[in-house]
Amino acid sequence: MPHTPHPPTLLVGVDVGGTKTHLRAYAGDVLVADHVRTSSGWQPHDPVAAAGWLAALVAAALPTGVRPTALAVGGHACETPRQCSRIRTALRLHFDAPASVVGDAELLVPAAGLDKGVGLVAGTGSVAVGRLADGTPVQVGGWGAVLGDEGGSAGLVRESARAVWAAHDRGEEPDALARGLVAAFGVSEVPELGAALEGAGAMSAEWGRHAPAVFAAAEAGSALARAVIAEGGRSLAALVARLAVRGVPVDDVVVAGSTVLAQPVLYDAFTRALAESVPGARTSPLRQPPVEGAVALARSLV
Repeated sequence: MPHTPHPPTLLVGVDVGGTKTHLRAYAGDVLVADHVRTSSGWQPHDPVAAAGWLAALVAAALPTGVRPTALAVGGHACETPRQCSRIRTALRLHFDAPASVVGDAELLVPAAGLDKGVGLVAGTGSVAVGRLADGTPVQVGGWGAVLGDEGGSAGLVRESARAVWAAHDRGEEPDALARGLVAAFGVSEVPELGAALEGAGAMSAEWGRHAPAVFAAAEAGSALARAVIAEGGRSLAALVARLAVRGVPVDDVVVAGSTVLAQPVLYDAFTRALAESVPGARTSPLRQPPVEGAVALARSLV
């Protein structure tokens, strides 16, 4: 009787970001799907809805009738192991295949081809993740524009506003940072910045989009802006230091995020601060798309 060859292993990785979602599928080593769409409709706090959303995404990206051998997902705002586990459990309603669900920042280390280390993201917000020796995930930061996200674009804008308010209270004339923020928020003077920040909808995104004014002011010579950026770098290094204290291996730190990778002055401030607080830690900007980390996790399931 002729031998029937087994179909190739179909690995599906999904990176659900805050604004866009990227799916890649490989049959063996052959890329068979590379699909990007918006993350509209993603509800990570509703596991049944999240699993249904992912199932529809996979069905749209793969040929009709093709099913994944293994599926791994990195999900934006999937913040705790319990939350991720609930989504993974709900995926069983749709897929008869092993699945893994982690926070999207956890994709950085495997995307870089590493087995362990820290994933640090500084985009609109900031967060750092790693795992203990027993595999337990640990996340620090990521608390949003009002309470945290230091070193992300929203946090930099918030701290810049605080700096220019303090300068105003000291009776100083508006410098390049104050003038830049006033122009960016469309107000006429520094005291009006408070109402502009408080009235911003989708606060993190609205604050964060004004971060270029902070970096422009630093380039124009604003000591206030430079101090805010330096402190942002120290805050990012502090995230890594907190993971180290909790027992996470921090020899390798993989860095991603639209703010820190686009602004060398912030990246340099971070690496300088990290060299002081966690000597020996190696930093590297992520060169691969994070979805490759999801593919690597899917591969580990089989």
